Amino acid sequence: MPKFVFAYHGGKTSMTPEEGQAHMTNWRQWVQSLGPAMIDPGHAVGASVTVSTSGVEDNGGPNPISGVSVVEAETLSDAVTMAQRSPHISIGGSIEVAEVLNMEM
Repeated sequence: MPKFVFAYHGGKTSMTPEEGQAHMTNWRQWVQSLGPAMIDPGHAVGASVTVSTSGVEDNGGPNPISGVSVVEAETLSDAVTMAQRSPHISIGGSIEVAEVLNMEM
């Protein structure tokens, strides 16, 4: 079955302890609702650096990544439906969904 990367962008960066706890409860419930389709719930990430032919920028670009996950889904549309239910959306974030391509290395 195809795999898809969820690249999380933005979202609320400062929360009260109660808001943070509520968000993590919602996050865990969402991950559990995906069952075995959630291959790797992933990781939140800190400040990013963008590396390109122009050099290195310490700002992560105009829409820096805030985390990643990997899911399995039959189609891109199915993966998008999963992403739309993520609590990351409800805290003002966005999710970029991309299929993992099988390439020989």
